[in-house]
Amino acid sequence: MGKGDKKSRRGKIILGSYGVRRPRKKIDKPVIKLAKVVEVKVVKETKPVKEKKEVKVVKEVKPVKEKVVAKVVAKAVAKTEAKAEVKAEVKAEVKAEAKAPKAAKVKKEVKEEKPAKAAKPKKEKKS
Repeated sequence: MGKGDKKSRRGKIILGSYGVRRPRKKIDKPVIKLAKVVEVKVVKETKPVKEKKEVKVVKEVKPVKEKVVAKVVAKAVAKTEAKAEVKAEVKAEVKAEAKAPKAAKVKKEVKEEKPAKAAKPKKEKKS
């Protein structure tokens, strides 16, 4: 399979022939391109801008009577004070009940100390 072989690629290159083993290169032919059709855009008619509505002028606000507000505030303060007094009374009663004398704790009996055991004599080593 060398330079003289007609069936190998190397041989075909040397001999200048073409075939299954050495196909010809495809030539890129310039393709005729179609010209793009320029589309004309149709301008749509726009609707006229809506006119903004005029802002209504706010009339002057009448001041609120202070007497009515003062009465409402006074009632609310009175209710909260009454609730606070009731809570204080309930807490005082609970504390009085909680301070009842407790029973004295029973002390455990002290165990008698046992005398220490005598130390065992050490074993002598045999030499």
